Amino acid sequence: MSIPISEEGFELVKKELDGLKKERPEIIRSIAEAREEGDLKENAGYHAARERQGMLEARVSYIESRMPEFDVIPLDSLENDKIIYGATVEIEDIDSGEKKEYTLLGPDETNYVHGSISVLSPVARALLGKGEGEEVAVEIPRGRVEYEIISIKYLGAKILFGDRSKKGFNE
Repeated sequence: MSIPISEEGFELVKKELDGLKKERPEIIRSIAEAREEGDLKENAGYHAARERQGMLEARVSYIESRMPEFDVIPLDSLENDKIIYGATVEIEDIDSGEKKEYTLLGPDETNYVHGSISVLSPVARALLGKGEGEEVAVEIPRGRVEYEIISIKYLGAKILFGDRSKKGFNE
């Protein structure tokens, strides 16, 4: 299965992975220092460092396992009158009249773009392939919601990511 991701999202994921790998020596040092304090059964610092190491290694493994599956897509080349990956969509809840705007991105890059949702989410899956003026029904935890698609835009990487991909991770 290929996982869609923008060029900018891919760079940010790589920076996260590099940052995590750079943390390894610090965590190993923390574990060694905590070990020197003696009794490991009641050593909170040791257990905290080991837990941090486990979480870090799990995240590194997760990212590394997904990297070969990524299908890197240049956002700036996208344009369509239908909703596809990379679209920014304005929808209106038919019952309440509430409007929402979402950008459909890959599951590994939604943390980097405010207002984005994964293309694998129920709302995005219902929207994919649809056009302006069409209505979609989505099953969500609170029940069935019907939306009308108000607009579809393709904003491009600079608007969605700004200069984040050029800076270090978390800057």
